[in-house]
Amino acid sequence: MSGELAGKVALVAGGTRGASRAIAVELGRAGAYVYVTGRTTRSQRSEVDRPESIEDTLDLIEAAGGSGSALRVDHLVSDEVAALANRVEAEHGGLDLLVDGIWGGDRYLEWGKPVWEHSLDSSLRMMRLSLDAHLITSHHLFPLVIKRRGLVVELTDGTAEYNRKYREGTSLPYYLAKAAINVLAVGEAAELTKHDCTAVAFTPGWMRSEAMLEIFGVTEENWRDATEREPHFVISETPTFSGRTVVALAADPDRDRWNGQTVSSGQLAKVYEIDDVDGSRPDAWRYIEEVQEPGKPADTAGYR
Repeated sequence: MSGELAGKVALVAGGTRGASRAIAVELGRAGAYVYVTGRTTRSQRSEVDRPESIEDTLDLIEAAGGSGSALRVDHLVSDEVAALANRVEAEHGGLDLLVDGIWGGDRYLEWGKPVWEHSLDSSLRMMRLSLDAHLITSHHLFPLVIKRRGLVVELTDGTAEYNRKYREGTSLPYYLAKAAINVLAVGEAAELTKHDCTAVAFTPGWMRSEAMLEIFGVTEENWRDATEREPHFVISETPTFSGRTVVALAADPDRDRWNGQTVSSGQLAKVYEIDDVDGSRPDAWRYIEEVQEPGKPADTAGYR
């Protein structure tokens, strides 16, 4: 355990898998006590219907030398989040860090369909899982962050610059669900600044999450085999990369320089000199804009 965050209390909402899970693990490794919340337990799956559970995340935290609690919470249910806030306050008095990684809406994305053809129920569910869940969580947990003059990290997909243009090939509701988090961080920062708190949006790059590895039919050990199918996958990064960069942000005494911004794993890694598990430093969003989207051959020289 590295100890940069010893004595700190963190809560990772939606910490069941992907970047949120890795962030929870790395926060625990750094010494923070980590509450992990989500809807999937070993005995009950959420609508995402994947096997990863909040208990598994807690096991990984403890294996890394950390400590925490795994609590089943549906962040769309206000009473459940209020009860969570009461428990955290009773046990620790406040929060030094709130990471909001709630999502679970990928299954509702109908790729490439215009809004009038996309299922309306699926569209609205994506918005609920994005903005509604994040607002409910903010409402109940921000008072605890204010008590500790803490940090809020809202997870999204895409930098603010990238999300200024429509994401062709996805869908309007998906685009809104993700791009809205960039704006959410701006508003949260404005409201929290007077309380000496910092709020940012955070995006991983092209992440080798459990689901992404499954889609490509590879494991972390042989992930490069997927580049035969998608050459640009060569810029991908582990979820741990996100975890390491968020720890560095949380430990930075001058982190308010990022207030209201959307930051990426690659951007923070450059500033804080953080490497991925293979010793590289992928800058995925710059690569996507400068190499992948212009149709250039896959080449990570200068990008990792």
